Amino acid sequence: MTKVYVGMSGGVDSSVTAALLVEQGYDVTGVFMKNWAQDIPGFKCPWREDLADAKRVAVQLGIPFKIYDFQKEYKQKVVDYLIEGYESGITPNPDIMCNQEVKFKLFLDTAIEDGADMIATGHYARVLRSRYEDGSDKFQLLQAVDQNKDQTYFLYRITEEALSKTLFPLGEMTKPEVRKKAKELGLITAEKKDSVGICFVGEVGIKEFLQNFIETKPGKIIEKESGNIIGTHEGAIFYTIGQRRGLNVGGGMPYYVVGKDMSKNEVYVTTDLGDKDLWQKTFSISNLHWINKVSYDLKLNSDVEVRIRHGASLIACKINMKNSDVAEVVLEDEIRALTPGQSAVFYAGDICIGGGVML
Repeated sequence: MTKVYVGMSGGVDSSVTAALLVEQGYDVTGVFMKNWAQDIPGFKCPWREDLADAKRVAVQLGIPFKIYDFQKEYKQKVVDYLIEGYESGITPNPDIMCNQEVKFKLFLDTAIEDGADMIATGHYARVLRSRYEDGSDKFQLLQAVDQNKDQTYFLYRITEEALSKTLFPLGEMTKPEVRKKAKELGLITAEKKDSVGICFVGEVGIKEFLQNFIETKPGKIIEKESGNIIGTHEGAIFYTIGQRRGLNVGGGMPYYVVGKDMSKNEVYVTTDLGDKDLWQKTFSISNLHWINKVSYDLKLNSDVEVRIRHGASLIACKINMKNSDVAEVVLEDEIRALTPGQSAVFYAGDICIGGGVML
């Protein structure tokens, strides 16, 4: 019997994941990853409540339950990455880094060493296993059936080896179906709201979180066209290209961030939605990751599409490799507010082939 360790966060998705695997005859063990337990002033980290819910579901399902303490590694690999990125003026994605370094590396390796054959998570994604003529198996990451919940954007840095040892039971289901299944099974998490905010930290805004680790100071908000100072901000690190909210510049047309100077701690804005600094048809990416050789070859396909943020529409594009770690992406249409530090993720049909970090 295949032994599967399920990452149980205390939410409905991971609860149903564990339940489905029990129904399918796997030898299931629930694992709660204790990645962050620090309260932020004004915001309480929900780890105790989440742990209690995960334990209760494990008891309901009659499965063993373990706790893995990854706080040190999460701070080093995810939080420090987030802080360093913002300090340098970019907008990194902590969820992608958490998946790369914690869930599908640290959790996977620890579980296998602990006796598991595979791991499973509550992500909305699918794994395609293909047998080749030489007898080898190839594993590819596919978008979930529920396009509204698909999470492959956050998973694009997974390795083929990790995919070969991972189950995504929710990939064929919609969110309403997951909720319905939880209710049918009487799981205590059936009505629990989905978590928001920073992965494992809780419902704290990125600005409030960073202010606990980064010393910031007020600076000027400058209108690009006139050069006039039209307001002040609490730190240039908190602003991203295309941002509209949080500028606190009153009256008239809305302003959008079109640039910032980290050395001067200045933010530049415009009311012109057609400003050339807001729109791009080409951009560069680095820190490239292709899930496997099949994915690497697919990037040459003329039908490749790119997603530049979670939930955004796919856009047809061409990928021009500059070297092994830098590529230029040419879009079919111009797009607004590309954000340095965020990821561009590529697809060939339903297959997520990989991506890179926007420069």
